[in-house]
Amino acid sequence: MRSVRARAAIGATLVVAVALVAAGLAVLLVLRANLIDQADLQAEVAAREVAGQLATGTPYDDLELDDEEDHPVQVTDEEGRVVIVSKDLRAVTGTGTSGVTPVPSASPSPRDGDDDADDADDDDGSRPGRGEVSSDDPDFSDGTATVDGTTADYRFAAVDATTPDGVTLTVYAGAPLAAEQEAVNTVRGAMLTGLPLLLVVVAGVTWLVTRRALRPVEGIRRELAAITASEDLARRVPEPGSRDEIAALARTTNETLTVLEASVERQRRFVADASHELRSPIASLRTQLEVAEAHPELLDLPGAVADTVRLQVLAADLLLLARLDAGEKPGSATVELGALVREEVSQRTGDRIAVSVEVPQGGAFEVNGSRGQLSRVIGNLLDNAQRHAEGSVAVSVAADGRGVRVEVRDDGAGVPEDERERIFERFVRLDDARSRDDGGAGLGLAIARDVASRHGGTLTVGEAAEGGAAFRLWLPRPA
Repeated sequence: MRSVRARAAIGATLVVAVALVAAGLAVLLVLRANLIDQADLQAEVAAREVAGQLATGTPYDDLELDDEEDHPVQVTDEEGRVVIVSKDLRAVTGTGTSGVTPVPSASPSPRDGDDDADDADDDDGSRPGRGEVSSDDPDFSDGTATVDGTTADYRFAAVDATTPDGVTLTVYAGAPLAAEQEAVNTVRGAMLTGLPLLLVVVAGVTWLVTRRALRPVEGIRRELAAITASEDLARRVPEPGSRDEIAALARTTNETLTVLEASVERQRRFVADASHELRSPIASLRTQLEVAEAHPELLDLPGAVADTVRLQVLAADLLLLARLDAGEKPGSATVELGALVREEVSQRTGDRIAVSVEVPQGGAFEVNGSRGQLSRVIGNLLDNAQRHAEGSVAVSVAADGRGVRVEVRDDGAGVPEDERERIFERFVRLDDARSRDDGGAGLGLAIARDVASRHGGTLTVGEAAEGGAAFRLWLPRPA
């Protein structure tokens, strides 16, 4: 039962079994009803034939009771006395009486009296008129009859007839049910024999079809197990040529492996680049301290402080990236971007180039998120603009559709169009410089875009009107 094939085979077999049992019962019921209807018709025909002879005045001894073995006949009068029976009838049940011996005293005699009174009695609706057979549907009943020493089940039809003398008789004629019972038993036996065989076939076919359908799944499982054991994320699971759900599963698995491989490769590059970035200031700081230990007069204190600051900034950047990669939520505090931009610019009085601020008065530029992270984004964008500007840096805040746009522009060399996505990768600098004099570690823009994405916004770069780069931060307004 732990196998999908086994569960599928058992489930399909149970469903087919229930369906076949229900269909078999329906067939048996319909067959039995049809056969009983045929027996009713035969019994009614036999009863009406005898009733017709009685209605025409045929004497009892001259009645033609054909095929008495298949259609035993019993005739009773209005008082339930037996007046006529088939010649070989020895016992009967299911009729008006179980008697099989005619009562001589019950033999009717022609009526005397007023014909009008007799006609009135005939027209009261309870019995057919003189010389007539009842046109109403006969009553049917199940019973048995012993004819010539053989007892069998019969279906009896009761038909009323009135003789020309005004005597009303009830004719009971039977039709055998042996054929009906034999047919039902034959069909039942065939079903009981064929049903297990059919269920075995269904179970076997379902098992084989399911096994064939799940064969690619086993291949996928084996390959995933091999990838797990070898830790080689460059491998891919086999994709079947079909266009079914299993092929879709294989494609999705390979897409997941591709993303996972890229993520692991990015983490490896991140660790390698971080190690490289950390090694330079640490090595420089160690060298300065060793020189200062041997020759205190040669201590480059400003350089040591600069290296320490660089280490502190790099450690903070790496810590923030680690928190972002771990899925840290940005928070839901309300932040006014206009005030945040003014506050960030006011702290840059000693920058190489003064920053001009363009924030409309009275504007509401509120967004939801982390004030610290958004402040870090604006600071990184301003640092980048200061590093590449020739003589001017400007920042503006404006409403943009359902959000707020912050734009930071400079008049530097700008960003080549084919490099406008690459600069947001971690540890990427277009000048490929690694010294502390040429800039940061290449994490500022990567951090800014990650923070923007986690706040539901975007960060892109284009060409500024001043000729340099224009970084555009868009964040959605609160819902």
